[in-house]
Amino acid sequence: MITAVWLRAPARARLHALRELYRRFFGENTPDARGRRLLFEWLSPAQRAQFEEHRHFDVIGSDTGKTYRIHYGTAANVHEIDGEGRATMGWCFVPSGFLVPGDVMLAQKIALETDEKGALALANRFPPAAHSEQFYRRPF
Repeated sequence: MITAVWLRAPARARLHALRELYRRFFGENTPDARGRRLLFEWLSPAQRAQFEEHRHFDVIGSDTGKTYRIHYGTAANVHEIDGEGRATMGWCFVPSGFLVPGDVMLAQKIALETDEKGALALANRFPPAAHSEQFYRRPF
């Protein structure tokens, strides 16, 4: 009887390890996780640190040199920032298709850094939100 229990323990450990590997593999390969990984590859070290701490990052427009803050999200998540870090104008522009937040934010970053005027010509303007930063604090 003791031998049978002892033989089952390694099998149980292997099953547990296999289950954990399966969970991690599929948890790290969801569309959202892949979108965040791709975004992180394109962020500078300073932008990456800012995003990890605040869930947003700043980019400099290619044409005017203005600073834009891109918050985690897929729409109405870009704000023009003044020298003191306050939002002065909101911009809503997104790529076509059903994309995860990481992919949308990457497209917004590239658009502002390469063709700021073209991106803003297509964007909808909106007044900066009166709500707090907690609005953008959604869990991953």
